[in-house]
Amino acid sequence: MLLSAYPVAGWLGSTIPRGSGEDDQPQEVTILVETNGTHTGVVVPVANTVKDWRTTFPSAARPRPQDGQLPTHLGIGWGEREVFLSVAEWSDLKPATAARIALDGGEPLMRVSPYVHPKPSASYRPVMISAANYRQLVERIEASLPPLAEGEQRQELRASYTNDTYYPALGTYTLIQTCNSWVGDMLAAGGIEMGAWTPFAGGVTKWIPVPGASADVAI
Repeated sequence: MLLSAYPVAGWLGSTIPRGSGEDDQPQEVTILVETNGTHTGVVVPVANTVKDWRTTFPSAARPRPQDGQLPTHLGIGWGEREVFLSVAEWSDLKPATAARIALDGGEPLMRVSPYVHPKPSASYRPVMISAANYRQLVERIEASLPPLAEGEQRQELRASYTNDTYYPALGTYTLIQTCNSWVGDMLAAGGIEMGAWTPFAGGVTKWIPVPGASADVAI
């Protein structure tokens, strides 16, 4: 009964809007919402006048392993540690791991993926927001990271996706606070109209339109 009620509750929660999405300030920062159908993330420019992510994530300043190019954008996500580090495909997810997460929750990590001018598509959906709202989005993302002592380096972890870097994060991954509900929270903090609770990828992306074939967006 509980298992069948969960997806229904997730659909209902993602349908209830929070925030108007209205902002009378100039829309001057382009972010993207990325999705692979299961996970979502927030894609931000590596650096602009509001934030230089190289000061937060050391990997953002390094060339990408696969082609040596410096990233122009970062995909940022939040998720469960064992899943991020050990589950390359969903077929690799062990029943015991899924049960542990469902019953007890899990330790989170933040995933940072380097991109070079990601092209708008159904998988990378652009949204323009004001500098003030982008600043709020930045602050909310950084609030999910543990503070560092003076001179301390942020720990980096690697997994099967060699381009991605993982960093310790705050919180607890649960069926209530999932990778996608975290993204929904971040987007809402950035002034983007979003569902009240978005535990599934579709609950996030249904608020973000797919760009048209001739989308005029500078990425």
